[in-house]
Amino acid sequence: MRTVISALLAVSAMLAPLTAWAQSADATGKIADVSTAEQTIKLSDGKTYVAPAEFNFEGLDKNVEVVIFYTVVDGKRMINDLEVVQ
Repeated sequence: MRTVISALLAVSAMLAPLTAWAQSADATGKIADVSTAEQTIKLSDGKTYVAPAEFNFEGLDKNVEVVIFYTVVDGKRMINDLEVVQ
């Protein structure tokens, strides 16, 4: 039994760094461009974020300040959540 627990702890210790890659990051800035055709939002820092298919672009116009929570998938910044800064 101790051997099994030791083995599980060893495997979990080896896999722990992999979970850091799946975590979400955030970015704050003003919107520079919104493309509903391409499902993207570009911030004033020049970085582009891809929105999911069901994303609602209502109220997102140029110069609106937002906080974007995203995850990088295949080199693309995929939006998980977005908040408009009041």
